[in-house]
Amino acid sequence: MTTVALTGADTPLGRATRKLLQAELPDGLDLRPLDDLVAGDRGDLKRQAEGAEVLLHLASSKPSALTGGTIDIETTRRVLDAASAASIRHLVVLSDATVYGAWANNPVPLTDDAVLRPNPGFIWAAERAEIERLVGEWRSAHPGSTVTVLRPVRTVGSTGWLIRALRPGPTVPELIDDPPAQFLHLDDLAAAVMLAYRQRFDGAYNVAPDGAIPGDEVRSLTGAGPKVRLPERLAPRFARWRFRSGLGVTPPELVPYTLYPWVVANDRLRAAGWTAEISNEVACIEAHEVGPWATLSPRRRQEIALGVAGVGILAALAAGVLAVRRLLTRASTDAL
Repeated sequence: MTTVALTGADTPLGRATRKLLQAELPDGLDLRPLDDLVAGDRGDLKRQAEGAEVLLHLASSKPSALTGGTIDIETTRRVLDAASAASIRHLVVLSDATVYGAWANNPVPLTDDAVLRPNPGFIWAAERAEIERLVGEWRSAHPGSTVTVLRPVRTVGSTGWLIRALRPGPTVPELIDDPPAQFLHLDDLAAAVMLAYRQRFDGAYNVAPDGAIPGDEVRSLTGAGPKVRLPERLAPRFARWRFRSGLGVTPPELVPYTLYPWVVANDRLRAAGWTAEISNEVACIEAHEVGPWATLSPRRRQEIALGVAGVGILAALAAGVLAVRRLLTRASTDAL
């Protein structure tokens, strides 16, 4: 009988993983969901985890606001405490590829040993990095145990809120192209969890299909509207205005993830025998409801793009006029 403790049992990933576990061990699986105990008495949590050979910590909360925090750090502390008491020999922890941050100087792709530097303001990503730090401390304190950290990219069916928030917007700064993007299907992530469980991986593993989708192709696949270039100083302001007015879905704190690359390499996981069954392109299409823009002819798209570009230029000019007025007003006030 194989005993597996599991958090996040009722999440999409948890349900997919449970299905694979039950198929692989139909008569010899003792599955122990821990979610109801994590927030309760620690003694009960430890007793429920006792005797388990592996603990799959797959719980991950959606932030109440896209840039807000979650309870996941405290949950991880409780889980690690229970893992210590139960003498867990193998721990599998779900992190996220956003821990690398989106930066102009990121190598493409990022390997599993790249430095973690989530962008300031995106608390959810910063929390994944802190969870990894706590897990690293636990690993050091338990030299006989192994720890697998999985860092999936945008996952269809799991992080839909993040996929929606990072949908390509209408404006980009001058001299910056849309970055390439990666999309992972939930079933492929569950398969990675199972492989980590079977082979008892030790260390961090990126989880992503081969390669990435070029930025312009992402726009086409998602049915995003025309792209307008604005001066670099105005583009972030325009993004903030769109979000605060309810016209945009990307909070200002997440804008870097739509401008700069955070493509990851899957070499380490692939070498261990994992291959994504569903490509980036197919997962991307499944993740988005393709709008009417994708059905327009190339000529009509160009006409609309030119019209929107004119609007963008007018907006830039208007912003410049307002800035000059503020300076003149401030100068007049100082003179008085």
